[in-house]
Amino acid sequence: MRTELQFSTQDLALTRFAVSPMQEVVTSLRALACSPVPALHRRWAGQVRARLAAAGLDRGRLAAMVPPDGHLPDFLNPAPAGCSTTLAEELAVITATGAEQVRADLDVLAAEAGGRLPAALTALHRDPSGQLPRLAAEIEAYWELALAPYWARIRALLAADVFHRSRQAAEHGPARMLDDLHETVRWDGTALRLERRHCAVTRLTAGAGLLLVPSAFAWPRVLTRVLPPDPPQLVYPARGTAALWEERPGSAARTDALAAVLGRSRAQLLAELDSPASTTELARRTGLSPAAVSQHLTALRAAGLTSAHRAGHTVLSARTGVGDSLFDTDGQSLDRATPAGRPAR
Repeated sequence: MRTELQFSTQDLALTRFAVSPMQEVVTSLRALACSPVPALHRRWAGQVRARLAAAGLDRGRLAAMVPPDGHLPDFLNPAPAGCSTTLAEELAVITATGAEQVRADLDVLAAEAGGRLPAALTALHRDPSGQLPRLAAEIEAYWELALAPYWARIRALLAADVFHRSRQAAEHGPARMLDDLHETVRWDGTALRLERRHCAVTRLTAGAGLLLVPSAFAWPRVLTRVLPPDPPQLVYPARGTAALWEERPGSAARTDALAAVLGRSRAQLLAELDSPASTTELARRTGLSPAAVSQHLTALRAAGLTSAHRAGHTVLSARTGVGDSLFDTDGQSLDRATPAGRPAR
């Protein structure tokens, strides 16, 4: 389906960027639901699937609401306030959603599934106000297992995309920026034309302006959300997604240089945390005792180089953005990894 979103001068003036943790929750779940998982995200999927299965999150309410294709519940993706929106802020909006909107979204899911709502969602349909806090707790659990350990890297990618496109709009005008978002999006001077859409998006069914939301997991698609009076959301693949999960352990020379500052053991642990890992796993890889690993991780965390995230009975350590930057040996930022607005080829 081809559709277009008409723009007035006011709509163009109200166009803005935002970052949405909930969009990353939904789009990452959709990536996991695909068979096979999109190539860009297989390394990440291979790390998180076992954790999600152990917690039962691969078969709960949240998973049932995010099919590989088709409708995504609008209430799961409230309009983010800006580029610093937190998951807690979005969950507060979700838990306050009216019963009518929740049931309307679930009815669409049921219709697309042949007229029958998944069993995991029947209680939510029957009692939205009572079940939404449980759904929010499930979302928080998914976040801690699948996204929080990687959020520093994802957040840096999204911020770099917003910076690039804001500069592009400032230097070349908003028309150039809009025309460069994705190969299925075209600006013709008065409207934004969208190709290969699952559903129509028109100004008659949308609020004023446009909310542009970069996503690490939307690739290769562009997603839309239209729920007046909110502005329409256009969720597009962030630049540099192709490099997001590439290993960045750094060279031996870089590890040696860090060892002179941090000490050999701490530099080695930081290099091993290119992927989040538990204390036990790090001890196995490095030959250090679990107690020594725990002591060094405490010091690295105090210095802002690592973060800790609970995954059931295990605590995963991950490099922060500052920690990652120490291994950026080529000086290339993630936003340069793929051409602007285009999937990697």
